[in-house]
Amino acid sequence: MIPKIIRSLIVISVCVGVMAPSGWSGNKRIMTIRAAKVMAERAIVESIYGLKLRATEEVKDMIPASFEGSTETKTQAKIKGIKYEDIVYDQEKDIAKVTASVTLDTITNIDGKKMNLKNKVYRRVGFATSTPEMAGPIRALRAAELDAYKQLIKQIVGFTLESQTKVENYILKSDLVKTKVLATLYLAEVKDYGWDKYGDAYVKMVLNVSDISEILGEGIIDAGQIVEVEGQGAQEDDFKASRKSAKKK
Repeated sequence: MIPKIIRSLIVISVCVGVMAPSGWSGNKRIMTIRAAKVMAERAIVESIYGLKLRATEEVKDMIPASFEGSTETKTQAKIKGIKYEDIVYDQEKDIAKVTASVTLDTITNIDGKKMNLKNKVYRRVGFATSTPEMAGPIRALRAAELDAYKQLIKQIVGFTLESQTKVENYILKSDLVKTKVLATLYLAEVKDYGWDKYGDAYVKMVLNVSDISEILGEGIIDAGQIVEVEGQGAQEDDFKASRKSAKKK
């Protein structure tokens, strides 16, 4: 005779074995996909409502190894109605890709200006991973995206350039070139993105200047122009060694 409590445990074990899928399912896939959704949401907000961008680039003494560049962005908006059209999860690499879309009528952008988007559909893609070792390509893509935003601003809004050069006895003693960008950009669209054979990321971004003029109801110089740029981003900072060497000289 099998004791009653043992019989109960056997029944429970059998039920669990029948009902549960093979192997225990964790939350990594769920968390990774959710993170990718957030990345796609941010991309949509940046594209439509806009982002404020601050960037500087600097070269000292005409030495490429002395180049220094930094870019910072900020965005904020209240948004609803985002749909997730496509969700792909690579279990082996632990990378999620989410395509999100939204249709909007009239909004107030990051600068407080009202825009009539005429129910246009906007789509953006977001990537995420829960595995730090797999984050390199995603980080490079984000860096390329911000570089593309910066290139658009430099072409459309413009930038400030500062230069200081000192010569003594006909010999160049010091030379400094610095550019500054501080502006807001909105309604930029990503046309293409990917990674080259070196693992560096690229993002091709376009902005239809006439669309901005029509939506805002304001005349803009060069309205009708379509500006296209390509931003770049790297996975590793192998430039660091040459930069340190240049600073020692």
